[in-house]
Amino acid sequence: MQMPSGVHALVRRTHEERVMRALQENGAMSRGEIARVVGLSRTTLSEITGHLLQRGAIVVLDTDASRREGSGRPAERLALDPASAQFMGVDFGHRRVHVVVADASHEIMVSGSVRYESTATWATRTELALELVDRLSGEAGVHYGALQGIGIGVPGPYPAPEGAAWPRATGGATVLRPAPEGVDVAFAERFDAPVIVDNNTRLAALAEAISGADSVADLVYVRLSDGVGGGLVVGGQLVTGSSGLAGELGHVTVEAAGRPCRCGKRGCLETVASVPGILAACWEFGLRLENLDDLAAAVRRAHPVVDRVLREAAGALGRVVGAATMMLNPAKVVIGGEITRLAPVLVEQVAATLAAEIFPTASAGPVVAAARLSDDDGAIGALAAVFHSSPLLARYPETADVKGPSDAPDSATEGAAHVRP
Repeated sequence: MQMPSGVHALVRRTHEERVMRALQENGAMSRGEIARVVGLSRTTLSEITGHLLQRGAIVVLDTDASRREGSGRPAERLALDPASAQFMGVDFGHRRVHVVVADASHEIMVSGSVRYESTATWATRTELALELVDRLSGEAGVHYGALQGIGIGVPGPYPAPEGAAWPRATGGATVLRPAPEGVDVAFAERFDAPVIVDNNTRLAALAEAISGADSVADLVYVRLSDGVGGGLVVGGQLVTGSSGLAGELGHVTVEAAGRPCRCGKRGCLETVASVPGILAACWEFGLRLENLDDLAAAVRRAHPVVDRVLREAAGALGRVVGAATMMLNPAKVVIGGEITRLAPVLVEQVAATLAAEIFPTASAGPVVAAARLSDDDGAIGALAAVFHSSPLLARYPETADVKGPSDAPDSATEGAAHVRP
């Protein structure tokens, strides 16, 4: 996480979080009451509250005149500004960006999304995202002067620009790198807030782990989409690995002489279990399906070719997940992606394959389930990552309870603002 420059700025931000946490837990308080709760001198507290008032994080609610005894000057009572955004989650997909904004209580205040072409540059994607953030502010009356942190999810690995140095291309293969440059800087400079950037699929894994009543601390997540991505949550923590590629199950080889993969290898899981891979396999068997709608129609007709292709893809996925399960012993395996909702046989076959792959004497294997959240909810995971990285909110998973789509208003539709009641 990028912090404000200078020790003073870091200390000030920590003090601000302590003051806002006190107001969140206790409601409106006078400066004297806040000072006693957070253990700051009145001089320091005066500086901190002055800065928070200037930024719009808190407001003067009233005074304690009605409760005050004696003739002293009534003290102002301060409270969190209900229109002040505290956290922001941003999920850059291949074709659209989704933004969610939360308050100090971790409730989603507003959310929305906007589309772009898959070929759009990162400069264009970033500009559209910032325009969306501004539009949500105007439509919902939310302001960002007191943002404590921003989490950003990006696709990864993704194709690097021509001439990029990381990694060097071999054999004419597409060059991949884990994350775009400059996105974090653009948001940090715009909002003067700490920024986390991570793989959006990995952040979706975190969202799945913490959402709902049956949250888990150990989870393997796989998303089947244009590619196959994954994420690992171990002991309540996202696992990133030494170079940020942990959980890239899509690039495990499942067919040594299989189709070429965009990573430069052959026969990766992605060539078999991604949406393009599944459609290509259907074509090879003579069933020409152009898109997911065609695939869904064939599933409804119980077409034998589609059933065979889906089961073979899910079998390969189950073997890869089985290896991960043997190493990590997760409580839950989640399969995400729109195709999973259209073709439930994928999850069924993964569960059956996994049951045969895990240790024979294991008392019980992990729960295997379709993702509860939509593909855009890497933004929810981005929020959770920010909550966890905040110095005073680091007791995840106990306190990083994200109130997501099931607790907030309806999930975002494209370009529209959604505001809590």
